[in-house]
Amino acid sequence: MLDQSTICAISTSPGVGAIAVIRLSGSDAITIADRVYESPKTGKSLADQAANTLHFGKIVSADETIDEVVIALFRAPHSFTGEDIIEISCHGSVYIQQRILNVLVENGARLALPGEFTQRAFLNGKMDLSQAEAVADVIASANAAAHKLAMNQMRGGFSKEIGALRDQLLHFTAMVELELDFSEEDVEFADRTALRKLTEQIEELLRKLKDSFQLGNAIKNGIPVAIVGETNVGKSTLLNALLNEDRAIVSDIHGTTRDVIEDVVNIHGTAFRFFDTAGIRETEDQIETLGIERSYSKLEQATVVLLVVDTNNPYPLVESRIQNIRERIAPHQTLIIVANKIDSGLRDTIQQIEVMELTDNEKAVFIAAKQKENLEELIDYMSHSINMEEAEQQDIIVTNARHYEILKNAHEAILRVLNGLDMQITGDFLAQDIRECLHYLAEITGEVGTEEVLGHIFKNFCIGK
Repeated sequence: MLDQSTICAISTSPGVGAIAVIRLSGSDAITIADRVYESPKTGKSLADQAANTLHFGKIVSADETIDEVVIALFRAPHSFTGEDIIEISCHGSVYIQQRILNVLVENGARLALPGEFTQRAFLNGKMDLSQAEAVADVIASANAAAHKLAMNQMRGGFSKEIGALRDQLLHFTAMVELELDFSEEDVEFADRTALRKLTEQIEELLRKLKDSFQLGNAIKNGIPVAIVGETNVGKSTLLNALLNEDRAIVSDIHGTTRDVIEDVVNIHGTAFRFFDTAGIRETEDQIETLGIERSYSKLEQATVVLLVVDTNNPYPLVESRIQNIRERIAPHQTLIIVANKIDSGLRDTIQQIEVMELTDNEKAVFIAAKQKENLEELIDYMSHSINMEEAEQQDIIVTNARHYEILKNAHEAILRVLNGLDMQITGDFLAQDIRECLHYLAEITGEVGTEEVLGHIFKNFCIGK
């Protein structure tokens, strides 16, 4: 049941600023605002004003003027929440914000819960659940790539894709279930060939959406980049150069970095999450050994692996280190061999790395980290390694962990439909698996769901949104 109370909250970030916005939503929003608002020129109440208009006036309490404000008025159903909305733009003083909020509560409003404005927009049919979740992603987006994905989802791109899938499945479900009503006549309404073709298309699309989560999650939270290599090859120096600050300790002493150092930097509109790992070598030091184990763990989690090698070492030693890392990375990972210290390295080693045979997911770049030489070339390699152009061309990229889990379940259900068609099982079993797939897809958009799921989603929103 939708809560009919009128809610209010400060919708701008906490703290002092030039302007703050206080939002009021509900059936009594305009009435409550009128109790505390005065127009110095017209004297008209807000209730008499047209929708989508701005009004200058003051907020008063017991004949005391709290602040001069600008009020934006939106009428149901043409508002963000689908309800009457008042947005009060006041001066950014924390004292003024709290006074206005208190006055609104004293006159009949209540403080909004986290995400309650967006939850009401969902419950009032202004957006589906996947779009509502994208609102939080838009607010939290810290780079251009994450912002673009969130905006696409908020505009309904993902919802349209899921809706098209459901419409196609619903048609065949109806046909299969119609057969059950005429089971004694042995009538077949659903063309099994057409159903197989459709099921294969849906399976391919669900798999594509499910598999896109790895990239989508990386873009949303930062592309994970593991900086690995032996001790004293320049890993920490490279991290400091990329971050443009002394984040990691640099020393000639072997084993200085004993734990994973993590930081995020925005490069060409994409966030990269760097992990400077402990130097990989044989050691009896238990703490250093634990750091090396964590290095291998981060290596497995990385989308991009920067293997730093010291060109002062003989090529056979460098080659063995490269081969060791090659054996530990998966086909979907990009390996960039960072040949460091080229300003002082062995010419033979550099030449051998230049001509070594590389696979499609491998690159070699030659730098001097301390002097920041060729650093831009390395950055370009990293940017191209995630194939953002292809990502931008892809209509939908899944970034939400909840959607990913549901898509996995839906994909498993549609695979059972395909297996059932192969085994020529009866329509009632086919219909059951199709209905299960439909149920999962409906969970994404919120057409089916529970109060517990909604509560979990919206509690993570900021108050005021």
